[in-house]
Amino acid sequence: MLIKQKLVDLCKQNWGFLLFIFLMFASRSSLADWYHVPSGSMLPTIEVGDRILVNKMAYRLELPFTNFALLQTGSPERGDIVTLNSKAAQERLVKRIVGLPGDHISMINNQLIINGQLVGYTKQQSDFYQEDLLGKAHLVQFVDVPHPKDNFTNIEIPEGYYFVMGDNRNNSIDSRYIGLVSERELQGKATKVITSLDKNNYYLPKTNRNLIDLN
Repeated sequence: MLIKQKLVDLCKQNWGFLLFIFLMFASRSSLADWYHVPSGSMLPTIEVGDRILVNKMAYRLELPFTNFALLQTGSPERGDIVTLNSKAAQERLVKRIVGLPGDHISMINNQLIINGQLVGYTKQQSDFYQEDLLGKAHLVQFVDVPHPKDNFTNIEIPEGYYFVMGDNRNNSIDSRYIGLVSERELQGKATKVITSLDKNNYYLPKTNRNLIDLN
């Protein structure tokens, strides 16, 4: 009983701090969050060690600490970079949406075909290409790997599902491996690289990776 009373008194004395902590975690749960990127599957757009800002209200507003949607705020668009809790991969991933509900999508020798239209690629340098994702241009990277999954036949995307890929096309575990992603798995839209820590330089921030807009 004495311990319980001490806890009650402690909460009363520090209610302002406790409220701040609650609101901070509630905001990260429903409004905005940051995400550390541990892999290079989104190179060259997102680098290993980047801390990215995620708008968790981009598509829906959820009740804090739950997956219960209170309000639909928007629809995922082709080219959006999203974070998702993948049931198939059993982890959180960051990928780019390339296929929308109703699309027919296929790939021949690393070139996407969406609704019968061949996506354009313009070589930039080395392994980098600019991909014109039906009006949204961004860089992708093609690296040599033993077994690239650079071909797949026509896939029709049903309502409520999306086809996602990494920009590092030959080195990304994405919808080619884990299947289509449901809208409920999408957690938010990545909008900006806040900063990036360089593990090869004592985890100091990289000078050229601060407040970079993502596209």
